[in-house]
Amino acid sequence: QVHLVESGGGSVQAGGSLRLSCVGGGLTYLYQCMGWFRQAPGQEREAVATIDDGGIFWQYADSVKGRFTISRTNRNTVSLEMNSLKPEDAAMYYCAAGPVPCRLDARQYAYWGQGTQVTVSS
Repeated sequence: QVHLVESGGGSVQAGGSLRLSCVGGGLTYLYQCMGWFRQAPGQEREAVATIDDGGIFWQYADSVKGRFTISRTNRNTVSLEMNSLKPEDAAMYYCAAGPVPCRLDARQYAYWGQGTQVTVSS
């Protein structure tokens, strides 16, 4: 049974930092990509970052480049370091797993966590 569990969300002021983590269970070699997505109320889910299981290939959404860093500890664990947070970064953040090639496209991902809330106050 595949499951993904996110942690690390919270409330910060603009300019602050948070680190999100996601631990997966039951993932096979078929699901080598792990990614972070976010969804704010009334908005569509958008890609934030994705990384392969070797931690070598990664992609970022333009809106977070230079501020967020995705990393992969092992096949089952992915983190997202978020710095210089802005109010527009506030959303529910989801971890997801899917097959290669890794893309910033939610349709690519078969398994999803329940999400962790990030709130950024101005």
